[in-house]
Amino acid sequence: MRIGVPKEIKTLEHRVGLNPDSVLELTRLGHEVVVETNAGVGIDFTDEDYVTAGAKIVPTAADAFGADLVIKVKEPQPQECEMLSEGQTLFTYLHLAADKRQAEGLMKSKAWAIAYETVTAIDGGLPLLKPMSEVAGRMSVQVGAHCLEKSQGGRGMLLGGVPGVAAAKVVIIGGGVSGFNAAQMAVGMQADVTIFDRSINRLEQLDALFKNQVQTVYSTAGALADAVQTADLVIGAVLIPGAAAPKLVTRDMLGTMKKGAVLVDIAIDQGGCFETSKPTTHDNPTYIVDDIVHYCVANMPGAVPRTSTVALANRTLPYIIELAGKGPKAALASNPHLLEGLNVAEGDITHEAVARDLGLSYRPASDFV
Repeated sequence: MRIGVPKEIKTLEHRVGLNPDSVLELTRLGHEVVVETNAGVGIDFTDEDYVTAGAKIVPTAADAFGADLVIKVKEPQPQECEMLSEGQTLFTYLHLAADKRQAEGLMKSKAWAIAYETVTAIDGGLPLLKPMSEVAGRMSVQVGAHCLEKSQGGRGMLLGGVPGVAAAKVVIIGGGVSGFNAAQMAVGMQADVTIFDRSINRLEQLDALFKNQVQTVYSTAGALADAVQTADLVIGAVLIPGAAAPKLVTRDMLGTMKKGAVLVDIAIDQGGCFETSKPTTHDNPTYIVDDIVHYCVANMPGAVPRTSTVALANRTLPYIIELAGKGPKAALASNPHLLEGLNVAEGDITHEAVARDLGLSYRPASDFV
């Protein structure tokens, strides 16, 4: 199969869909891999590295998008959707529930679009979302600590305090992969950490994992509102697979918070879990509403693209081998967990939560295999 890897074009996005090691695995299996020139240059994966791995370097994005199977990292931008056509398969992060324009562009293309973030595992997990959730969770504390600095509009606090000075209060909404990784970092920096979740089983797991290092609280509107009032840093790590994130911190709640407190919205790819969230970019990552600093970068792991690319490639490669080896239709038919990733096919939305949130019609993915 001919596999295409275009260069990412989102602002300051240096990740790449395949690293040279993955290309080598695919070319050894007899597949043809074409990589747009300089696709990996931002993370020191040169064209020569890809050629050594067996890839062919092509001069334009259109050349890469002309492949049977297109591998990306971020959702296709409007001009990229126009390069897709019927008979092709796109494998990337999509996050369609918060992006009707992209959904309509993919529908118009008639291509099949498989979303990393809705591929499932036997245990119900999201194996292709997990590596970026790990990165984003860890980064959320790193960037939150920076935003608390006075020069960034924050309260002028050191996250972990020092002897004789209290540590910052960190509230993490959601105890999943991102929330757990955020808590690990916050605890490591000696912050005062509270994790909210609506699963008692998950709260029990977190209690056992962190012992007395964090507080765990069942998430109700009242309990969360109380915690936000005293928080210095609030991290939104809520995920409903395929669906838009619920708005858990309202505009009115900002008025109860400390001046210079910080909100970091990991859920911004799915529309954000703070009412005042709006997507930002790495070159202009923050804004202030009612004296509260908001960090809402929609591709957080793009700030550490080398780590992110390798972590993602390690997880996606087995699925890419399956898609390329069997062909997309047979691969999806034989793997129900991969089939969960199919979001768009031949002009139809094939993921129920996406269709519901966008107000579009839905056709089951099983109809296409």
